[in-house]
Amino acid sequence: MTVASIVSPRLMRIGGGAVEGVADVLLSFGLSKPLVVTDPWMASSGTVERCLAPLRKAGIAAQVFSDTVPDPTDTVIEAGVAILQSGDFDCLIGFGGGSPMDTAKAMAILAAAPPGTHIGAFKVPAAANTAALPVICVPTTAGTGSEATRFTVITDTERDEKMLIAGLGALPLAAVVDHELTFSLPRRITADTGIDSLTHALEAFVSKRANPVSDDYARSAMRLIAPNLRRVWADPADAAAREAMMRGATLAGLAFSNASVALVHGMSRPVGAHFHVPHGLSNAMLLPAVTAFGLEAGRARYAEAARVMGVASGEEGDQAACARLVEELRALNRDLEVPSPGAYGIARGTWEGLLPKMAEQALASGSPGNNPRVPSAAEIVALYRETYAG
Repeated sequence: MTVASIVSPRLMRIGGGAVEGVADVLLSFGLSKPLVVTDPWMASSGTVERCLAPLRKAGIAAQVFSDTVPDPTDTVIEAGVAILQSGDFDCLIGFGGGSPMDTAKAMAILAAAPPGTHIGAFKVPAAANTAALPVICVPTTAGTGSEATRFTVITDTERDEKMLIAGLGALPLAAVVDHELTFSLPRRITADTGIDSLTHALEAFVSKRANPVSDDYARSAMRLIAPNLRRVWADPADAAAREAMMRGATLAGLAFSNASVALVHGMSRPVGAHFHVPHGLSNAMLLPAVTAFGLEAGRARYAEAARVMGVASGEEGDQAACARLVEELRALNRDLEVPSPGAYGIARGTWEGLLPKMAEQALASGSPGNNPRVPSAAEIVALYRETYAG
């Protein structure tokens, strides 16, 4: 009998207009003094008002920390903790994409540590199980799933390393998941975050750490995401597709939080750290080649994923279904205009020069060890070269 330890937020408010009830979520836990963590665009565009206005209406005064960056850094976390410790707060609200949510999580973890501790002290394999304050997440993209996970990813600026931090301290107390917050997203972000969520579901499903419950989440996520990615790309105002993508992203977050990600994410983090490629986009660049690499060792699982996604029929054998899966991932990248690293603007010589370091960092993250086929450093380098060639 398989025994799985399943974690999730204590409360999830999901659906169109859910953000209007953010104050109710706080008050249900006796919280009333939030620090809202967001990014400069959310603040300057007024989008953060979608969160602040309902709080004000309920008589809750929130302070805003809007200095987050696309790849959250240790220095931003330290600045955020200084703000957190200088005020009288009883919770954090991460409002935005993965970066504000991950920043809020890391701030809560670091604020519970002794003074002078670097956030790197909590990177995997350490367990970050303690947080100074609870975190409530309000995602504005259908992608990272951070609102439902026990993970945060923070960049060590001195080492140019994206650090995976995992533990109950990174698990949100609650999440407010409102697909109406995604309507104004640019098409590029819609595509990249959508492929990110599909990658979460697929990697959780084929991971060596998968379990029956994470499988249920992953299957549901793939069924929602696969047929709707192209729809939201073609028509950003498609409300039904937006809603499906948002639910799928959250379910994919629950899937990989309770299983794991694997080789795509292990290889993606160094690309983001060294070249500042958005996380979802670097996942998309890598996904077809890495999936093809793992097929022989995980054929049955990849074949089932292809059938769940609707790209292979039940009558086709596993080998044919796997071939259709890789073909679909390549077609998806073409249709959603995902560039190769070279087309993105990364010079071949710079890419080649960093491959040994990137392979080392990918392996050190632990994620490649969850892959159906566990690669050597040389095989990771070969996959990076294949990805560069497109």
